[in-house]
Amino acid sequence: MSTVELQNQLISKIQITMDEDILENVLRFLEFETSKDEVYAFNEAEEQAIEKARQQVKNGQFYSDEELVKLTEKWLKG
Repeated sequence: MSTVELQNQLISKIQITMDEDILENVLRFLEFETSKDEVYAFNEAEEQAIEKARQQVKNGQFYSDEELVKLTEKWLKG
């Protein structure tokens, strides 16, 4: 099947679809796929947060997965 045939088939399916969730998901997927070449630039606050997190990891200030699961379970129990 050619690209044009695929596009026409998709357009037909989209036009008859009334399910908003499906349409939103298709749009989200297509937007993600078509924006792969864009490079996100962090702002200054984001850069600072990343640097702070890196320092915390270097200093051992983090939880292991196992510790985090235990803390989450404790928190959920109240």
